[in-house]
Amino acid sequence: MRLKNYNDPIYGFISIPTPFIYTLIQKPVFQRLRRIQQMGLSHYVFSGATHHRFAHALGAMHLMHKALTVLEDKGIAISPEEKEAAMISILLHDIGHGPFSHALEGILIENVSHETLSLALMKALNQKHNGKLSMAIDMFTNTYKRPFFNQLISSQLDMDRLDYLKRDSFYSGVTEGNISTDRIIAMLMVHDDQLVVEEKGIYSIEKFLLARRLMYWSVYLHKTSYVAEEVLKRIILRARELLNQGTAIDASADLLYFISASHSSVNQIDMDHYTAIDDVDILSMVKAGVKHSDPVYASLCNMVLTRRLPKIKVNNEPFSSDFIEKKKNRAKTKFDISLENISYYVFDGVMKNMAYNLEQSPILLIDKKGNTKELLAGSDQSNLKMLTKAVMKYYCCYPK
Repeated sequence: MRLKNYNDPIYGFISIPTPFIYTLIQKPVFQRLRRIQQMGLSHYVFSGATHHRFAHALGAMHLMHKALTVLEDKGIAISPEEKEAAMISILLHDIGHGPFSHALEGILIENVSHETLSLALMKALNQKHNGKLSMAIDMFTNTYKRPFFNQLISSQLDMDRLDYLKRDSFYSGVTEGNISTDRIIAMLMVHDDQLVVEEKGIYSIEKFLLARRLMYWSVYLHKTSYVAEEVLKRIILRARELLNQGTAIDASADLLYFISASHSSVNQIDMDHYTAIDDVDILSMVKAGVKHSDPVYASLCNMVLTRRLPKIKVNNEPFSSDFIEKKKNRAKTKFDISLENISYYVFDGVMKNMAYNLEQSPILLIDKKGNTKELLAGSDQSNLKMLTKAVMKYYCCYPK
């Protein structure tokens, strides 16, 4: 079987390593990722950030292949079955993302993460392929006997984060996120089946964590794209409210399945409906919604479609109730908004950024004698300790 090469702007040619992985890539449930934006509505600010989850999944798989090759060269025994399973697991880790990725997570399906949906889809594929994904699923759920595989898939230093930082930096044009994935991967090692980093790679890890922090403030939590995604969430919530009142919404049948009824468990979901929706369904609904008879729904759709977004103010301290009430009263008077609908136009919340979480499994360093220590213990820079603190910023949105 002649396997395909994908020409990636980040890494050059990405080769598909096995026939079964090629088969999975060709599945409609995976090809759907071509129609899901990697960075939600960030292209409203960074015009080049229109890349998709498909490219990210391939990139993460490519980095996994490189990492496993490095570990094998250092004498770590990895069987061909383990190697394929690890690449399958990272390839499918985002298969459960919904339209516009994180932007609508928890809105279309309440209290169900994309990781939970990814696992459900992986299990469905496993059934169709007579258990060939069983080891990949064990690695994904951290039930496999060798934990370092899961750490390469989902940890504070995994192939997912390495790819999305480098990829999102490239497409957004924000150079602060441009990390050296080759250097970091070259420093990886396994000790007692745990993923560790050679001590001399500490500065590359520090740069990686700093890049992640800067990318969150500069890109992922940029106030303009943030408010655009908050309005998009309110479009879904308003559509659900209208449907519950008996008012029709112009949307695809698969999207209406999720808007018309609340789903709070993956067991309640018809996954055929879920794998049928993508960004196209949302955009079609928004375009049609501009001409809807409900003025609230129509105005929200128009905001997103024309990028005429509410004003967003960001502060280091919570906004006072007086400030928020003042904005609500002004909006009610100036735009003739009823009290029951004012929350669609004036709302507040909090943004949180933490580059390195001490409550999760730590990044471990290993010295030449085989001794391991936690990353902070090996750092001589107080700046790294600052990255462990959660920084909160408060926002308030209101009509201009």
